[in-house]
Amino acid sequence: MIQQKKRIPPTNVVYLGDKCQDMKKHLPSKKAKPHTQKEKLSEPAPVYRSVKALPAVKDFTYNEFKKIADKAPFTQSEWASILHVSERTLQRYAKDNSTFAPINAERAIQIARVLKEGEFTFGKVENFYAWLKKGPYMLGGNLSFESLTSADGIERVLTQLTRIQHGLFA
Repeated sequence: MIQQKKRIPPTNVVYLGDKCQDMKKHLPSKKAKPHTQKEKLSEPAPVYRSVKALPAVKDFTYNEFKKIADKAPFTQSEWASILHVSERTLQRYAKDNSTFAPINAERAIQIARVLKEGEFTFGKVENFYAWLKKGPYMLGGNLSFESLTSADGIERVLTQLTRIQHGLFA
């Protein structure tokens, strides 16, 4: 007995049970007219909102940093670890009133924001510092002072402070 091969329908033909239907009838013709401007849907013009720009970090001197550092109970070695510089570099900046690198200036400004939120939440910056030193629990894991050394950690601290402000302690 000879086996017959199954016939595979061509790609432009769809098999519908016992009937075949040619798909070419349903495909658009190749000579279709290009869309005119009137046929296109008109979309509303996009509305752009102004974005609050980050403060200029280009000319962030040690004196400006000192204003932030005076409000915080951090030691010089803690500030050095937060800013990812050595203590000696901070001393040199203090001596010459040097300008910080933009990444370090931005980190100092972020820490100022954290200190402001911590003071608002706990009443005093010292209370916030004590809370942070205890290593408070957060849903994503424990927080610690080392959380202030990364952008992700800073956001986690700010998130937790906001949760405390709204009465969500976990």
